[in-house]
Amino acid sequence: MIKLETMLETEVKSSSAYASILAGKKVLISGVANKRSIAWAIAQMLYEAGAEVAFSYQGDRLKETVLELTQDMKSPLLVDCDVTKDDMISSAFQSVSDRFNGKLDIFVHCLAFAPKETLQGGYISTEREHFAIAQDISAYSLTAMARAARPLMNNAGGGSIITLTYLGAERVVPNYNMMGIAKASLEAGVRYLAQDLGQENIRVNGISAGPIKTLAARGIADLNTMMNRHAEISPLRRNVELEEVAGTALFLASPLSSGITGEVIHVDCGYSIMAM
Repeated sequence: MIKLETMLETEVKSSSAYASILAGKKVLISGVANKRSIAWAIAQMLYEAGAEVAFSYQGDRLKETVLELTQDMKSPLLVDCDVTKDDMISSAFQSVSDRFNGKLDIFVHCLAFAPKETLQGGYISTEREHFAIAQDISAYSLTAMARAARPLMNNAGGGSIITLTYLGAERVVPNYNMMGIAKASLEAGVRYLAQDLGQENIRVNGISAGPIKTLAARGIADLNTMMNRHAEISPLRRNVELEEVAGTALFLASPLSSGITGEVIHVDCGYSIMAM
C-alpha cells in the first residue's frame, strides 16, 4: 500500500497534473499566518495550478511573514487589510482590481478570531464585546469581502468564493466555545451569499477541515487530546493533512466544481459522520 505521505508528495510535486487548470485565473487569498497555515497550503496549491495570486494581510508583522513565504512566487500582490474597517477593505480590493485589470476569479477567505477569554471556561461566560469581535472578524468579514469582490467577479464572468470552517459550528466541541458560534454564523452566511450571488455565476462554499496544528488551533485548550481522539474515531483512523484541505480548495476553485454552491464540504477523514 502506498503511504499517504508518499502519495501527497507525488501529487504536489507532479504539478503538471493540474498545472493549467487555473491558468490565467486571478486569486486573492486572505489569512496566511505562517508556513503551517491552511491558507498558505491553499495558496501554494492554487499557484502551482497556474493562478496569479494576491494576498491580504493585517499589519506589518504579518506582512513580513507573507513576504518571506512568497519570495519564490512570481510578483505576488500583497495588500494590507484590516477587515474590521470598511475603508481598508475597499482600498485592498481597489489594489487587487488595479493589479488584475478589474477582474477576480477566486477569493479564499481564511480569517477567524475570538478573544482568548472566549476560549476559556464555558460559552455562557462570553461577554457582549467579545461576542461582537468574534462575529465581526470570523463571520461578517466574509460578507464584507464578498461584497467587495462581487464587481470584480462580475467582470470575470463569475467566480468562486471559498471559506474555512470547522465541525464546532455544528456540534459542541469542548473549549471551542465562541468560535463555534462564529463558525455557525459563517456557515449560514455561505448559504445566504450563495443565494444572493448565484445568478451572477458566483459560487460560495466552505471547507470544514479536521483539526490541524495551525497557529490559530494552538489557542484551543487540549488540542492534542482532540487530535488523538479524531485519529482514533475517524473512519480513516488518522488526522487530515494540509495538502488534502488545499486539494479540496483547488477543486472548489476550478471548473470541476461548477455545479456546487452553498455547500460545506467536510475534509476530516470522515470524523463528522461518526456518532460516537
